[in-house]
Formats: sequence, C-alpha cells, structure tokens
Amino acid sequence: MNKTANKKRTSPATMLITGVILVMIDQFTKYLAVSHLAGRDARVLIPGVLELRYLENNGAAFSMLQNQQWFFYILTAVFLILAIWLMRKVPRDTAAFNPLLWSLDILCAGAVGNLIDRIAHRYVVDFIYFSIINFPIFNVADIYVTVSVILLIILILFRYKDSDLQKIFGRKDSTDPKEDAE
Repeated sequence: MNKTANKKRTSPATMLITGVILVMIDQFTKYLAVSHLAGRDARVLIPGVLELRYLENNGAAFSMLQNQQWFFYILTAVFLILAIWLMRKVPRDTAAFNPLLWSLDILCAGAVGNLIDRIAHRYVVDFIYFSIINFPIFNVADIYVTVSVILLIILILFRYKDSDLQKIFGRKDSTDPKEDAE
C-alpha cells in the first residue's frame, strides 16, 4: 500500500508557523540590508554576476506604479483573502494537495513580507542584483513570490487534473450521469 495514501494534508498550524518563519527570514535579510548596505557602495559577491545593492522601491517590479501604496495595500489584502479562502477549500483528507498548499503559503509569506515594508516605510527594501543580466533589484520576499507562482503554474498545468480542481472548487462535471438524470 502506498504510504502517502493515508497521509493527511499539512495542518494549518504548521503552515502558519512556516509562513511566519519565512516572513521573519525576509524581514531579517532586509534589516541586514538596511544596516550594512544603505548609503554604501554595492557589495560585489560574484564580479559581473551578483551584487548586494540597497534600493528603496516605492513601486512594484521594474519600478512600475511608483508611489501608489494604496493600490498595493488593496491588492495584497484581496490576494491574501483569496489565498486563505482557497487554502480552506482544499480537501482535508489527502496529502495530494500539499504542494498546492505549500505554494500558496510561500506566496502569502512573500506578500506579507513586502506588505510589512510598505506599511512600516512606505517602500520595499530591495537588495539583490544580478548584474550579469541587469535584472531589477529584488529581495527575499520577491523570491518567495516568484518561485511559488512558477510552482503553482507547474502544478496546475502538469500535476492536478480537472477532477482534482473540481474537488477544491466543488464544480460538477457536466458529463456526470447523475446530473443528466435530473
């Protein structure tokens, strides 16, 4: 018998604790960036490839929507409500949806990490810069968001079937013989 068949989904308490730890890691790295990088020249870790460079980002990725903090507050609140709603809809009797839950948990941690910055400072502290491709400066919360979105896309496209998603959203299959009998 498959050992994972009897496993339950990850507990909400475990996910909450993990999310809090991830936010704390993000905030600690931003604290280090402020303490050791603000007002100083960039620190080159790998010449021509990777630098630590302090930036106070008033917008989103690629400096879009500069100084539109109200938009980010609303967007983050809506996203967090939807993510929590979705996590609560996931069936509790199987571990099959744990990758989906963990992806959402990591995504929420990234959103909360940047929201804390926006509320506390009215900007987000960014400090990681890939100079080899001149990529925009980012932070640990941005890594959480990017990796989890990529993972969610992969899961939805390649792992979960329509029937799995129907378990979450409660939609009936239009080819259901019970529905045709009514």
